[in-house]
Formats: sequence, structure tokens, C-alpha cells
Amino acid sequence: MKNLDRDWLALYPAALRQGLAAVVGRLGFPLYPAGGAVRDWLAGNPCRDLDVTVPGGAVACARDLARTLGGAFVPLDEEEGVARVVWQGHEVDFSDFREGTTSIEADLARRDFTVNAMAVAFDPEKGGLAAPYTIIDPTGGCEDFRRRLVRATSPGVFRADPLRLLRAYRFVATLGFRLDGDTERLLATEIPLLARVAPERILHELSAIMASARAALAVSMMEESSLLWSIFPELRQGEGMAQPDSHHLDVFAHNRETLRCLEGLLADPAGRFPGHGPEMADYLGSGRRAERLKWAALFHDLGKPACQRLRNGRITFYNHDREGARQFADVGRRLRLSREAIREVCLFIELHMWPFHLNNVRRKSGITPRACLRLVKAVGEELPGLFLLAMADSLAGQGPDKPPGMEAELALLYDQVDRTYRESIKPVLEMERLLTGHDLIARFGLAPGVLVGKILKGLEGAQVAGDVSTVEEARAWVADFLAKRLRGKSD
Repeated sequence: MKNLDRDWLALYPAALRQGLAAVVGRLGFPLYPAGGAVRDWLAGNPCRDLDVTVPGGAVACARDLARTLGGAFVPLDEEEGVARVVWQGHEVDFSDFREGTTSIEADLARRDFTVNAMAVAFDPEKGGLAAPYTIIDPTGGCEDFRRRLVRATSPGVFRADPLRLLRAYRFVATLGFRLDGDTERLLATEIPLLARVAPERILHELSAIMASARAALAVSMMEESSLLWSIFPELRQGEGMAQPDSHHLDVFAHNRETLRCLEGLLADPAGRFPGHGPEMADYLGSGRRAERLKWAALFHDLGKPACQRLRNGRITFYNHDREGARQFADVGRRLRLSREAIREVCLFIELHMWPFHLNNVRRKSGITPRACLRLVKAVGEELPGLFLLAMADSLAGQGPDKPPGMEAELALLYDQVDRTYRESIKPVLEMERLLTGHDLIARFGLAPGVLVGKILKGLEGAQVAGDVSTVEEARAWVADFLAKRLRGKSD
């Protein structure tokens, strides 16, 4: 028997604790905080949300608590007796004892993993945990927690819910635990069961893995068990596929290594981009960018198998970036990723070679403000993310023919593009246009269409380059452009 060190429920709002006590009083049966909250408390960490289990009537309990608190009632699975209450930033999930069991011990024994199969009794008299805060632990979760081990509660755990096959790796990624050997062997035999699971549920687990700091580790373990190929058969096409000698890994291993390198960069972007740490931290802290960058890293060379050619004895992958983006859009739709997420990941995949191409130009002749403008217009506010992906891609390729100093060059290139954006491009994009499409039509007799757009784009580039800064100069630039165009047609 192990006890918690305190009544962790005392950290929750009094109204929530009193509401739980009122529910227990009205319905007349015990209530047990269980699962993730108990695991967090055992680690000495507060937990904002609660999973509670009751002998029966969980949906009615949730509805009662929502009414008492003035919170939102969310039925999750009324047939299985699972519902949620959302109130002032807290989520309280109620569930019935599982599979018709009649005791908390039997319920816990039917959960997925031992570290998730612990509970503590609730004391309705004081609205807190029942002293001495004894952990109910029929499957040895406390000891497995101490050993940092993810272990199945029983041999039938994956057949009861095949999503647990993926959840095992989610716990590895989010908790930093390792898989029990017997559990790992059992998991490998049950992988075909995953085909029965809804894509939305699979996406929930994958998103938690990608949002963790150990996504690359989880992906490697999923590859070893072959679970990864069950979810993403497209990735397996890169397994064993040779690359040019600038690489030291096959296509799939390079994708996986790029993800690993990206996780290192996300932890310390300033380590490779000196002077840009704060801005990159701000960028990564917005939305779900880090998670989507990891998707892009794992899939950035997805298009290579379809584009591999042998030209003059050299392996090439021309247009693999566009093909990879096309393929990932299909993967994203299959997984039920949001349109925004698909768009953002596809953008990274489609543009991931641009920094390398631009760096080649910089080596030969330097880069112009116009070249920076084209990149900035293509990638928009995702410029830091694109360079983080490119840096991870470079770090993941360490073949004998790789140009020396590539990572330092990418950092210098980002510094130049970022500086050009701030000093030359951003002021132009934020200012009122010197000439509009209507101006071009009225002054130069042009018809609405592609030519007007081309002129406006060229004029924007001339402003960024410093060749044009006034309306008069803009008009002169357009007149010169049209004159050259006319001469070109007459030659």
C-alpha cells in the first residue's frame, strides 16, 4: 500500500469539490478519482483535470455536476457510461465501472496500463481525498511508476480496445517511460487489430505523440514493432531506398532522423540560429507550430520513392517536394487532420528545398532582395519554421559528399533573409501601394488580367530592391517595363 503525500483535491476550487460531494450525497454511491490525475499526484505534480469513476450512473453524475456548477455537460459515450463536465478551465470526466464490474479494484484491473490503473477514494464529508490518501493499486502501478515502465494490465488489454496499441507509445512519448518487454511482445502480435479503430481516435494519440518532446523515440519504437507501417504504409516505401552520397541513411531513416534533429532544434533553436532564439521561441509558442513541424519533418521526403530516377549514374529525386506535399494531403485527409493543419504541413513539405536552392545561389553570386521577397511571399509567417525544418534536414544528412559547413551557411542565410525582410520587405508590404491595378488600367490603357498582376509584382520587387520609392519613379518603371515588353515582341 502506498499513500499520497497530501490531499491533492484541496488544490481544486472549493465549488468543484463541494459539487462532487453534493453529487455523491444525492446519488448515494462512492466516487474515485483515478487514472492520469493519480499518476500526476504520485509524481508530485498538480493536475488541472480529473478522471473519476463511479459504480454506475456516470452520465447522470456528470449532468448533475454540470447543473450544480453551471458548467457544460458533454456526453462522450452514453452507451459505455462516459461523460464530461467543462467548468472554468477544468474538465471532469465521469465513467462507470468497466465491463459490469462491481468494485473499484476490478474496474482498475480492466484498464489499459498499470500506471493508469490507480485510484484514491473520495471523502464526501470533507470534499477531498479520503485520508490517509491510500492509492488503490490492484495491478502494481505504483511499482511500475517507480520503474518508469508502461506495462499492460492483462493479456487481453489490446483486444478490448485496439487503440491501446498506439496509446502505449503515447505514454512512452509523454511520460518518458519505457515499454515492458512482455507488453512489447504482446503488442507486436496484435497490430492488425488497429485497423478497427476510427481515424479520429488514432489522430488523437498521434497528435499527443507529436506534441511531446519524444516523438522521434516513439516513431522509432513504432517502426521496430511494425505498428508504424500499419498507420503509414506510404513511409515504408522509403525503407532501404538509396540516396546520393550526401546522405548516410536511406529515405525513411532520413525522415526519422530529421524528426529527431528537429526535436533537438525545438529545444534550443538559438544553438543553431544565434541571435534568433527569442523570435523563434515566440514563433514556436504560437498555435500548434511545433507539432506541425514534426509532421513535416517525418514526411518531408515522402515523395522521393515516386520521383527516384537514375540519370547518368546519379540518383535524383526531382520534384519530390511537390509530390510529397500531394501525398501528405491524402495522408492528412485519411487521418482527419484539419484543413489548416494539412495546408501548413504541405506548405513546409513543398518548400523544404527552397533554402538549399537559395543557398546555392548565395554561394555563386549572392542573393538579391528580390530573391528574399519571393521566398517570403511564398512562405509567409512560417519563415522561421521553414528554416528550422531545413536545418534539421541538413543535420540528418551526413554523407561523405555533403558540402562542408552547410548548417553554418543555412544559419547565415536565415540571418540575411530575416534582416532583408525586416529592413526592406516588411516596410514595402505594410505601406500603401505606389500604384494600384486601377492606376495601371487608367494611365497605361491596360486591360484587367495577368499582365496587371505581373507588373504589380515586379513593381513590388523594385521597391524592395530600392529602385523605386515614389509614385513618379513607379510610373517611370512601369513605362520602361512596357516599352521593353513591346520591343521584345517586335524583335
